[in-house]
Amino acid sequence: MSFKENNENGLIYMSSDIIGARHAFTTRYGGVSKGGFSSLNLGANRGDDPEAVRENYRRLCALMGVGIDGMAVTKQVHGNQVRIVTEEDRHVCMSPVPYEADGIVTGVKGLPILCMVADCVPVLLWDGEHSVAGAIHCGWRSSVGDILKNALDKMESLGAAPESIRAAIGPSIGRCCFETDDDVPLAIEKYLGGDTRGLFDRREDGKTMVDLRAANARRLMQLGVKAENIDISTECTMCSHDKYWSHRYTRGDRGSQGAAIVL
Repeated sequence: MSFKENNENGLIYMSSDIIGARHAFTTRYGGVSKGGFSSLNLGANRGDDPEAVRENYRRLCALMGVGIDGMAVTKQVHGNQVRIVTEEDRHVCMSPVPYEADGIVTGVKGLPILCMVADCVPVLLWDGEHSVAGAIHCGWRSSVGDILKNALDKMESLGAAPESIRAAIGPSIGRCCFETDDDVPLAIEKYLGGDTRGLFDRREDGKTMVDLRAANARRLMQLGVKAENIDISTECTMCSHDKYWSHRYTRGDRGSQGAAIVL
């Protein structure tokens, strides 16, 4: 299993061999935004030129096989809510999103779903056997709120089964750069029922370096996803801040990348 870089009409994105549906973890490359937002910024509320964001979004929609108003998106709030989206949830580009959720799942073929990140862990879920997919924003708060359990519950309500779900855990801040106070490892310890061996590097100054991607992979396995059906990117968004948007590296002055999948 591995992540690979793709170039489609100049749009550079990552994909995983584990997922058989069309999907993309976008990078900073392949858009039209200028200055500090160059070039593929998908965040409409970051201060970028709205027309540039609109064109960037159009390019991603085209990659996913739909028009500019054909994708389902969500307003993320670092919570643990997961919403099932249908045809009615196709989003008119640049219009307000009428609901809040940090994960969306669907059983609708031809409806791309998107979550946004800029250091947080993006998780794309796919059950090809039962035709269900999910796009989940796993920041640490959403993660310890057990958003992945909520996502799998919603997918199962649409007919998916944990043993046939495949998961691609995309580029995000790595343990090399995710420096935290005690609140994060303590919350992860509770979230994983104590199964945290190898996830933390405790430093002498009292800080802890946390592997949030591996923590989420471990939770997926606890929930019944097979280890061989989980692929984890090795790229750190903060180390590779030229390729990815990193909230920590830019101290919040940044664009957003997306993780999208379509059945």
